[in-house]
Amino acid sequence: MEQTRGAPRSAPSLSAASLASLPETARRGFLKSLTAKEAAFLIEHWPFWARADQLPPSTDWTTWLVLGGRGAGKTRAGAEWVRAQVDANRAGRIALVGETYADAREVMVDGPSGLMAISGVAKPKYEASRRRLLWPNGAVAQLFSATEPESLRGPQFDAAWADELAKWRYAEAAWDMLQFGLRLGERPRQVVTTTPRPVPLVKRLMKDEATAVTKASTYANRANLADAFFRSVIARYEGTRLGRQELDAELIEDNPHALWSRGLLEETRVNALPELTRIVVAVDPPVTSGPASDECGIVVAGRDARGHGFVLDDRSLPRVSPLAWANRTAKAYRDHGADRIVAESNQGGDGKSKQR
Repeated sequence: MEQTRGAPRSAPSLSAASLASLPETARRGFLKSLTAKEAAFLIEHWPFWARADQLPPSTDWTTWLVLGGRGAGKTRAGAEWVRAQVDANRAGRIALVGETYADAREVMVDGPSGLMAISGVAKPKYEASRRRLLWPNGAVAQLFSATEPESLRGPQFDAAWADELAKWRYAEAAWDMLQFGLRLGERPRQVVTTTPRPVPLVKRLMKDEATAVTKASTYANRANLADAFFRSVIARYEGTRLGRQELDAELIEDNPHALWSRGLLEETRVNALPELTRIVVAVDPPVTSGPASDECGIVVAGRDARGHGFVLDDRSLPRVSPLAWANRTAKAYRDHGADRIVAESNQGGDGKSKQR
């Protein structure tokens, strides 16, 4: 740890974990030896509190891919990296790319581990009308939605933070536009924080020589998560395929019993749609509503003159009220110019459906 700005007089390898491993008398002695300035520094000094997987790798990298389970602390790692770049004047123009604008604002900026929460005295100011953060030293971070890849065309950056990349609807297009904009400074870099999914972009980044990969499971951050979360969620999903992905941060490939493999789906994608003779919105409502309800399936599909079918959109929603999924269905109908809504009415019956 460098002896700057009131840094504690301690070994460079000192961390919260190493301090916790000391005998209680040694811990108390160390803490009592700190001046008020040193203690204030230590509270905000991220390298002291972070796990090794939450700190940038020492290797030469352009992309730092942080794969983490739910609640593993990957958002904090991304926010702290951005903060470090700003504090050290290594980045002046930064791109913050979330799945949507709402995600970028609620998670990356205003979330409990977002930039506003983890910033110290040099806290940035958020300009909602321009979707950007301004730091006292002049650094600027712009918010972008991965659902609008073209919004990344034009701006240029020397650093970027992309969150939940594996969930981006237009991942390839948004990622490409971001790479074209990452062209300022001597060494533009980017951090990606995401729960792993076997999508082509994530798999390609993991194989890229310019990518450094760190991984952490939900269990690594156990001390900072609610006991109720572990009693309910962990008990339900531990050991399952979904649990291995969402909790253990494993990159789970295709289920051998799946009807459609990811490879087959990728092979059948088209770059441009033919003229469609019909478009429908299919809805499979959950039996119940509320936190314990099943997902409501909402899929938009079309057919061309040859009778070939195309899946246009997936707007499925988990655990929502009937009004919420009904509104979502109506919007999909309008957005795609559909001519019919097909709703599944079978709730344990013989598989009948209703058309509207």
